[in-house]
Amino acid sequence: MAYLGNAPAEKYISFERQVFTIVNSQTAYTLSHSVTNENDIRLVVNNIVQEPGSGKAYTASGTTLTLSAALVNGTDEMYCVFLGRAVGTVNAPAGSVGTAQLAADSVTNAKIADDAISDEQLDPTVITGQTAETSIATDDLILLSDTSASGALRKMTRANFVSGVGETNSPNFHAYDAEHVLTSTTWTKINVATEVFNNGSAYDTSTSKFTVPSGEAGVYFFSGIYRMENDSGSAFLKFYKNGSALNNWVSESHGSAYFSVQQNILVNLSAGDYIEMYGYINVGNTNGITNISFQGFKVSS
Repeated sequence: MAYLGNAPAEKYISFERQVFTIVNSQTAYTLSHSVTNENDIRLVVNNIVQEPGSGKAYTASGTTLTLSAALVNGTDEMYCVFLGRAVGTVNAPAGSVGTAQLAADSVTNAKIADDAISDEQLDPTVITGQTAETSIATDDLILLSDTSASGALRKMTRANFVSGVGETNSPNFHAYDAEHVLTSTTWTKINVATEVFNNGSAYDTSTSKFTVPSGEAGVYFFSGIYRMENDSGSAFLKFYKNGSALNNWVSESHGSAYFSVQQNILVNLSAGDYIEMYGYINVGNTNGITNISFQGFKVSS
């Protein structure tokens, strides 16, 4: 009989047959071609066609053939016939799959190789095109480019971001006292026992001493002032570090009723160092001082 057009090639294709070597007590065998399921083959055991399917004589998937019962070598014989035209798995040619063949959202994270996404695939307007944030919520995440790790992006919380940025100027303190008596012409420690605030708990009102806490070494600023009451003469003020005079003193002399003396200092301190305030007066009538103030704070680490 004549054909109209090209003769169909399928007319002359023979079904492929595979003969198996029986292994005692074995139910799993390897097919020479991959199949979708057991319906893609016809299995014959001892010249009897077997029924395919779960709970039947056999199942098949990929290149694995699974029997429901083991056969005996030397007694049983088994072969299969691959049905239809396809006798193996055919891969699509390289470069043949386009975007039209891909379903939406079909490419998952598991299918993307590590480090496969570069800046060429990223849209810079995703970030630059957004409205700038005017505040940061507690649970917001911030992305930073880590130059020490070849520009890798790192995420930080607000707490991570502000930690270590700038100085809190803590520990810090402010104390005062109404009056105190100094020994004339002798350097005398000035007691300042009323605490206004003491962030970091570094100032001890019982000893009028500021001690640098563990982990808080750095540069500190201290300020002290007191006033002479109804007397004439000279007054001086010094800061002592670990029991030794630390700085030159400021003095003021006068010939009438009242005057004040003040001292400021910046000093580099280690953990455990302590600072005290000392006064020296040379007056004629009374040794009393008033309006005493002692304060300080950490400037930087």
